[in-house]
Amino acid sequence: MLTVYLGLGSNLGDRAANLRAAIDRLRAASLRIDAVSSIYETAPMGETPEPVPTYLNCALRARTLLQPEALLDLTQQVEAAGGRTPTFRWGPRTIDVDLLLYDSLVMRSTRLVLPHPRLRERAFVLRPLAELAPDLALPDGTPVADLLRLPSVAAQEVTAWTGAG
Repeated sequence: MLTVYLGLGSNLGDRAANLRAAIDRLRAASLRIDAVSSIYETAPMGETPEPVPTYLNCALRARTLLQPEALLDLTQQVEAAGGRTPTFRWGPRTIDVDLLLYDSLVMRSTRLVLPHPRLRERAFVLRPLAELAPDLALPDGTPVADLLRLPSVAAQEVTAWTGAG
C-alpha cells in the first residue's frame, strides 16, 4: 500500500459536517485513513467575482492500492456525493478534495499533477500536513516545515477552528 495525503475544504452549508461526510465516504471507498489533522479556518484564495465565505480545511494521511488517476476519480466522486457543483475558479463549494501527495510520485498528465501544483504556496494545506507528519518532505526533498517559513506562506492567516461559528 502507498501513502497518500489529501486536502479537504468546505465553505458552504455545515462546513464541519461536510468535511466529516467526505472523510466517511473516503473511508467507505476503501481508503485506509491513518490520521486526520485538526480543522483550520482560512480566508478564500484568489480573486473571485463575488465574495466567498471562509473555508474550513483539514488534511488526511491514508494508504491505498488505487493508482493515482483512480484515486482522483474517487475524490471527484466524493465531491459529487457531497453536493459539489461547478461554479467559478476558487468559488464556493460544499466540499473540495485535493490529492496533494501520492507517496513520492512526481507526475504530470492531462488530468493530474503530483505533487499538487499549488501545495508549496498554501498555508492552509501545509499547516495540516505538518501537523500530520512534522518531518514530511516533498518528493524533491523540500521539507514541508521549510515551506511554512517562507514569507509568502507565513503571512497567510490559518486559524485553528474551535467549532464555533
